[in-house]
Amino acid sequence: MLKGIPEILSPELLKVLCEMGHSDTLVVADGNFPAMTMGKNAIVIRMDGHGVPEILDAILSVFPLDSYVDHPVHLTQVVPGDTVPTPEIWKTYKDIVAKYDDRGADAFEEVERFAFYEEAKKAYCIIATGETAVYANVLIQKGVVINK
Repeated sequence: MLKGIPEILSPELLKVLCEMGHSDTLVVADGNFPAMTMGKNAIVIRMDGHGVPEILDAILSVFPLDSYVDHPVHLTQVVPGDTVPTPEIWKTYKDIVAKYDDRGADAFEEVERFAFYEEAKKAYCIIATGETAVYANVLIQKGVVINK
């Protein structure tokens, strides 16, 4: 056991987060995301009993977002013509990111569904969750840890 580390971050996930370097990406995927298909070249970690917000919050407590890009956080854009309104969960994500990054909502970019899938295929890691909200996938790009 370690002090100061959120309990939801398993030893396996902590190891992966430590292995990741600057500009590597991580997907925290909802329960409908094809994690095993998209993650053929990635590390896939299953966290089925958890939702995306609690995992995202825990990760961002130890994981810097990339400050060298305008939008280190990507969301799967709502498909045009879909009857789903702007997902409520996105506000939760923006509140979480604002706790850890001064850009807050400006750190986000919506990415067309299939373009998001192409980005996900290049991710270092995909976390498959049990999240039931639609359009709840989030991709984050790692930044640099700066010792002060």
